[in-house]
Amino acid sequence: RSGGAWDAVRHEHPRFGRGGPAGWHGVNLPATAPAGVRLGLAANLAQFTLLVAVNALVGGMLGQERVTLPLLAESAFGLSAHTAALTYILAFGATKAVTNFFAGTLSDRYGRRPVLVAGWLIALPIPAMLAWGPTWAWIVAANVLLGVSQGLTWSTTIIMKIDLAGPARRGLAMGLNEAAGYLAVAATALATGYLAEVHGLRPAPFLIGAACAALGLGLSTLAVRETREHARAEAAVHPAGGLHHAGLSTRQIAWRTSIGDRSLSAASQAGMVNNLNDALAWGLFPVLFAAHGLSVAEIGALAALYPAVWGLGQTATGWWSDHVGRKHLITAGMLLQAAAIALVALGDSFTVWALAQVLLGAGTALVYPTLLAVIGDVAHPAWRARAVGVYRLWRDGGFALGALLAGAVADLWGLEAAVWTVAALTAASGAVVAARMAETRPERTR
Repeated sequence: RSGGAWDAVRHEHPRFGRGGPAGWHGVNLPATAPAGVRLGLAANLAQFTLLVAVNALVGGMLGQERVTLPLLAESAFGLSAHTAALTYILAFGATKAVTNFFAGTLSDRYGRRPVLVAGWLIALPIPAMLAWGPTWAWIVAANVLLGVSQGLTWSTTIIMKIDLAGPARRGLAMGLNEAAGYLAVAATALATGYLAEVHGLRPAPFLIGAACAALGLGLSTLAVRETREHARAEAAVHPAGGLHHAGLSTRQIAWRTSIGDRSLSAASQAGMVNNLNDALAWGLFPVLFAAHGLSVAEIGALAALYPAVWGLGQTATGWWSDHVGRKHLITAGMLLQAAAIALVALGDSFTVWALAQVLLGAGTALVYPTLLAVIGDVAHPAWRARAVGVYRLWRDGGFALGALLAGAVADLWGLEAAVWTVAALTAASGAVVAARMAETRPERTR
């Protein structure tokens, strides 16, 4: 994996001087691949497991809001217009999307671990702002910080796991990463729903977020190790070589990921629509359920059920995509999500909505880790971190778009109309994947 393969590439290309190629956005690669670096889950089990735990804490920071904030908007701050009430999701989605873009570039330039630690430092004041903020502006400001923090921490844990896993188990690695994050979202949503029922909407539910931030910062600072050398080692023996790829600019990578490459662009739009419907589930489903008379605890159970199925399912679907391919799982998942969202619009009882949440979680589990695996399949290791950042720019931009679209439609025509609109968009996105995406699973895993 080291010496010979990398030396051959280095000497064949004029950009590769004594210190290695400077094409990784200013990062000099070593003259030889790092000694002792091994790819694969088994070879890096301890660090991979640690990063799974860290990403669970990242998910906990997000889960603390899933039940409480939609209900706080009206009860504590008097926001009756859905568009106004969803401004916190708009703020979160917009800042997270932009931060995702820069997280990939920063992790190539400065390393993965410093970016991860910076994300946790930004997270520290968020729980206090949510718990005691005197005006809605404080809630929106907290979600700006949350978007930045999540963009840095979640993006970096993804990049680090792709670095460690290598190509053969990329789908499994992404499944475990996303499973940890969204099982934590589910557990935190359930716990905060219980705390809100017993102790009120503030401040007790947000103490969980404070614990997640402190523990996440401690683990990232003291125990997580840098993984950029693993990406360099993979680049040294990558089948496509590093000659052309090392010199790609960030603008070229953004074009490829967004438009130029059929599979990458199909994945980017599917990711955006996936998080558009997640914004609906986060911001308007609790309001819809409350309007039909469900208690806070029941709403909390529904809010937890969807990410719980999503999280558990990803432990299987990521592995499954390594064996059967990516494209058909993504197409099926988008269509299943559309059907589940339509069932929410049709339902009027806890039982029907619980079934819809299970189906929505299953559809999302088919899609979420598989889309990340597509990015890892297509993007060369030399620009993969930046491609992940561009993909996540589009994907988490779906939160902002979903908040605007669902809020506007709900204000104009009602909550059910907003749900139907998002269901239709999700089905259309699945059709785009079916028409545009190629199968990207590496040949070596077949």
